Amino acid sequence: MHFFAARGRITAAAMVIRILVVAAASDKESWCAFRPGGTKMAGIFLRRITFVLVVVLLVAGGCGRGGNNNTAAVPDDMSQTPQDREKAALLSQIDQKYENPQAHYKLGQLYQNDGLWSKALNEYNIAVSFDPAHRDAQAATIYVLQAMGDKAKADSTADTYLMQTSGSGGESLRLALAFQKEKLDDLAMRAYQQALRLAPNSAKVNRQIGYYYLSRGDRTRAKEYLYRSFQLNPKQPDVAGELGRLGVDISGARESGKQVDKIVDEADENRTN
Repeated sequence: MHFFAARGRITAAAMVIRILVVAAASDKESWCAFRPGGTKMAGIFLRRITFVLVVVLLVAGGCGRGGNNNTAAVPDDMSQTPQDREKAALLSQIDQKYENPQAHYKLGQLYQNDGLWSKALNEYNIAVSFDPAHRDAQAATIYVLQAMGDKAKADSTADTYLMQTSGSGGESLRLALAFQKEKLDDLAMRAYQQALRLAPNSAKVNRQIGYYYLSRGDRTRAKEYLYRSFQLNPKQPDVAGELGRLGVDISGARESGKQVDKIVDEADENRTN
């Protein structure tokens, strides 16, 4: 394509040269310019030739207004941003399989990042319709409703999601993490506390609450829940390291952890009887 484009410009340039040369040839004064005493006319003729050369260079080189050059055209996909390419990929996935909740959620995240609240909310609603337990989409729905200024709907929808997870410590924890991801701190704490009520002896729940307080800068409560988590499960090197950085002596936690295990086992046994 570039070769044919260049050949076309050269052909056009040749036509321009022929026209101008013919015009110059018809001018007897120009041809006589180089005779003795024709210095002035020679200057006129040279200026005309210079003009012809400039036109030829411009046409053959493809120069035009704006400096466009078709021979160096940039492919369309190179002008796209990473977000544009990701959006195109997600739309392609949805086109192939519309009932793909994760693709709808990710597309909603892109719209959310662009401040396109209505589009984001629509994608989150679709994601939840295909996966009613999609906690990330649920939390993002609350974020968008708040951003749109619909506090009443955001609060009622959040209550609905908390009620849906009220029978499972694990699902409450997942919802808490999703709320935390969207920086919905008050709702995250409500979900964490709900998870803790449902599973007070869960090392995972205590650990996540400890990390949550640590992210908020509350070192005192972080120590409390991380230490509790380590007592429940001493085989947590990440928690041990964090407690060490917080200046907590964990030497006695392993022994107390054995007592905690005994208490947990007894509690589980009582629940089954």
